[in-house]
Amino acid sequence: MDLYEKVDRLKSLIDEQRPLEDDLLKEIRAYYRIGLTWSSNAIEGNTLTESETKILLEDGLTVGGKPLRDTFESLGHARAYDFMFTLLRSEQITETDALTMHRMFYQDINPEEAGRYRTRSVLITGSNYAVSKVEKIKKDVATLFQWVAVERKNYHPVKFAAQLHKRFVFIHPFIDGNGRIARLLMNTALIQAGYMVAVIPPILRENYIALLEQAHQDDRPFMDFIAERVLESEKEIMRLLHIPFSEI
Repeated sequence: MDLYEKVDRLKSLIDEQRPLEDDLLKEIRAYYRIGLTWSSNAIEGNTLTESETKILLEDGLTVGGKPLRDTFESLGHARAYDFMFTLLRSEQITETDALTMHRMFYQDINPEEAGRYRTRSVLITGSNYAVSKVEKIKKDVATLFQWVAVERKNYHPVKFAAQLHKRFVFIHPFIDGNGRIARLLMNTALIQAGYMVAVIPPILRENYIALLEQAHQDDRPFMDFIAERVLESEKEIMRLLHIPFSEI
């Protein structure tokens, strides 16, 4: 049984429990709202802990001594996460969705740049590859979402989600927040297909970045990495729901 067969096997076991009760669905969504917001921000250097993120998002209490930007990033990511779930029953992911996510994430940090493509060149520290030139961003993004609309059905859903992440972040259309939006788009694709979200804990940051860099030449290890993260989320949900399964 290969990795993707394992992912699909656990998905089928979870699917047997559906439709899940509304209250339970809300709990699962709320559970990952904190974990995904914390982990995605922490990968990018945000200093809030998972507990501090929980207090901020659930109780509305800020943490003393932490940068104000860290608070804005967490609140913004949570807004974009909530928007992601409005797309749950859609069969599409569009350029407009990506722009909306970025606007929600970035509006309190820099409203002039929120939901807008960058107008200056950027260099990616530690990467040997250039991102899209400013004058090519709109064309490259349009091409990407045309690929999404046409080619999605030709991929295993988890591989498609990983490909969407990779292709978006290689364009790097925004001045900041590209990784976070790429991960939200990836997870949008996953939940639309009925899979659990892929949470990348900060402890795996170096491996994650290295595999993204390698993906310029060979993206199979990166796709497998994302599949492993989906598998771990499935196992976690099954434990929380007390669904019996043998460790694989």
